[in-house]
Amino acid sequence: MSIVQDIITTYRKPQQVFAGLLDGEVSESRTLAILMGGCVGTFVSSWPALARQAHLEAKDVTDLMGGALLAWVFIMPLVFYVLAMMLWGIQRVLMGRARMDQVRIVLFWSFFASLPFMFLHGLVRGFIGAGGAQNIVGFIWFAIIVWFVTSGFKAISKLGKSHD
Repeated sequence: MSIVQDIITTYRKPQQVFAGLLDGEVSESRTLAILMGGCVGTFVSSWPALARQAHLEAKDVTDLMGGALLAWVFIMPLVFYVLAMMLWGIQRVLMGRARMDQVRIVLFWSFFASLPFMFLHGLVRGFIGAGGAQNIVGFIWFAIIVWFVTSGFKAISKLGKSHD
């Protein structure tokens, strides 16, 4: 399936998409590409808010974008790898089945598949600004990531049971 179709299917049948991602060996290059796609998408989603901030504070937008680029493309991937390691540890204690590469693909795909809501969040931040609307969209985005990660862990659990 195409990436767009996989994202759409993730919102309807997340365990099915995760089962497909987890089928066989999980490629580290593919996992990293998914993470980098999510980070670049999040960087792009921050542009409206950065443009608003630059206008309101009379700052140079390129300086703000440079900082966001550094944060999202160079620093956040490292943070996501640490977060994946922490999730793996928690998952090992609670369920005890997942391999580290499986947890990474679940977390990174969950982040990547939630990009439509991240783009909406960026538009709300850029055009409406801080406030209730931004908080609601941000909460929905976070809830979607939690839902996807939970579905991914369920897919890992079912995968482990089918191999037992």
